[in-house]
Amino acid sequence: MYDQVENKLSLGYEYVGEQVVKNIAKPVRVYRVRLEAEAPTTESGREKVTSPLPPSALPLPDKPSLIVLPFINMSNDPEQEYFSDGITEDITTDLSRISSLFVISRNSAFTYKGRAAKAQDISREMGVRYILEGSVRKAGERIRITAQLIDATTDHHLWSERYDRSLQDLFALQDAIVQKIVTTLKLQLTLQEQGFIVRKHTNNLEAYDAFLRGLRYHWGDFTKEAIARAQQMYERAFALDPQYADAYVWLGWTYTMEWGARWSTNPQILEHTLALAQKAIVLDN
Repeated sequence: MYDQVENKLSLGYEYVGEQVVKNIAKPVRVYRVRLEAEAPTTESGREKVTSPLPPSALPLPDKPSLIVLPFINMSNDPEQEYFSDGITEDITTDLSRISSLFVISRNSAFTYKGRAAKAQDISREMGVRYILEGSVRKAGERIRITAQLIDATTDHHLWSERYDRSLQDLFALQDAIVQKIVTTLKLQLTLQEQGFIVRKHTNNLEAYDAFLRGLRYHWGDFTKEAIARAQQMYERAFALDPQYADAYVWLGWTYTMEWGARWSTNPQILEHTLALAQKAIVLDN
């Protein structure tokens, strides 16, 4: 697309590298468009040299706004990437349940994965005031998570913390990070939202690990084979913990994707999906 419009539109372009895009197997080359100011001419007819117009910033919402950047995998094993991504998704999901907080979606936030960007640029591009970033190191039965909350409009660090815990404390650790954001930003919570913050998805670490592996396959490569692997992981998750509602939800999504992509000829696939959704609601409305 870039090659087709490069010399046909009076725009400026800035190459920002290859990015992973949902539902596209290979990374794509991404360019940022810069609107160019019209080139005025002098009385002699010569064109004046002008600077490109800076991109306009998105307006900030009328309530606290935040983006959770993908936590960096600091483990020696790159195969642990799914684990740091999963923690990022869990924290994003918990924060998005708070009505007094505007949270950027997971898909938009993950466009910054592996990409160096200034806090103020992220604020302008996403229309948010606050940024949560961090890293994860998992080694055996120990885990270290660092997290910091930044006011992106001023590049000021509001708080930072390093947590060294047993892997068994992972869920309490995630709750602690969410609670710290709530208190730092002085967010008002309803009684229902207070319950969400302390609610655990599962207390079974093996089930949680299988669920995260399912997400990795689910989002990593939109192919029939990858979705089949994701299904196996979600099924393993609720086999280990039959009360794990999220595993039923995401397994249902994989069957919906199978139906939409016409990968399955099973006429009962949508009924099966509905049954999984109903089971999830029974477990956690």
